[in-house]
Amino acid sequence: MGCLQTKQASRSLNSLDTGEALALAAETSFTVSEVEALHDLFRKISNSVVKDNLIHKEEFHRALFRNKMKQNLFVDRVFDLFDQKRNGVIEFGEFVRSLSVFHPDAPEEQKVAFAFKLYDLGQTGFIERHELKQMVLALVDESDLDITGDAVEVIVNRTFDQADTKGDGRIDEEEWTKFAKDNPYVLRNMTLPYLK
Repeated sequence: MGCLQTKQASRSLNSLDTGEALALAAETSFTVSEVEALHDLFRKISNSVVKDNLIHKEEFHRALFRNKMKQNLFVDRVFDLFDQKRNGVIEFGEFVRSLSVFHPDAPEEQKVAFAFKLYDLGQTGFIERHELKQMVLALVDESDLDITGDAVEVIVNRTFDQADTKGDGRIDEEEWTKFAKDNPYVLRNMTLPYLK
């Protein structure tokens, strides 16, 4: 009897329940077949280091950056936003729901909200100048661009000049939304065309 339960548990970890696929398709921008394809990707990522069908931070990092294991604030923030339960791992439902924001058909409001949370490092409901600078530096580092510290300061200052319309030294969600609408390049990386 124990052997049968083990085989069933193993099979359920490796296969996607039709009801779950339908539910995830209903609440995201993905079709059922796209959810099924994401399940295959999820299984590969989630079993690349620890074979438990959960994506750990190391597996997430390796999937994004192919063995470049240096610490990166950007990767850590994206992982934290995908880990909606805040339990240190990404479950399949979290993976699909989080990736959905990058779908070409996802509403712009979702993309704006995700980008805001990405930059709001302290989760205070505001993007502070030092948080924006940290994220710009992390993105520059990850992309291997050769940008001087002065150029980073210019980017941060220009962003705050345009976005901080209330002049209080921080960007709230309302200001960020207007800034993103006025500067569509801000959301350019929030759409992954190959997700469709």
